[in-house]
Amino acid sequence: MSASDLAHVIEEYHRALEAFVKGDPEPNKKLFSRRDDVTLANPLGPPALGWNQVEATLDRAASLLREGEPISFERISEYATADLAYILEIERTRAKAAGADEMSPISLRVTTIFRREDDGWRIVHRHADPITSPRPIESALER
Repeated sequence: MSASDLAHVIEEYHRALEAFVKGDPEPNKKLFSRRDDVTLANPLGPPALGWNQVEATLDRAASLLREGEPISFERISEYATADLAYILEIERTRAKAAGADEMSPISLRVTTIFRREDDGWRIVHRHADPITSPRPIESALER
């Protein structure tokens, strides 16, 4: 993957995330692989494996958001080969979530892996969680 290819794919991905926080999962869904090994781990539930689970997870998450907007995408790291690439970012958005009437900030630590497939670059894995600052070990303990 050339640097310009990676930049184009990431730009399209960010535009899709802009639609997602407005409640529209369709542009985002178009970027995901349809292969059996596609995965999605978001902060709202267990990891999804395979296109059917990933699609359902994207639909559910988008249904909880509306009128959102991206604030920033802070790139922490990126790496690309001819067939695989990843980015690690802090995504900062705001949206009306879960029926609320007021906008709320949403900050996620996100790792996204892209793979070259027959029809172009596709997301093969996305992991997002709300850990964007140091936390005590107690925050990871099961209660």
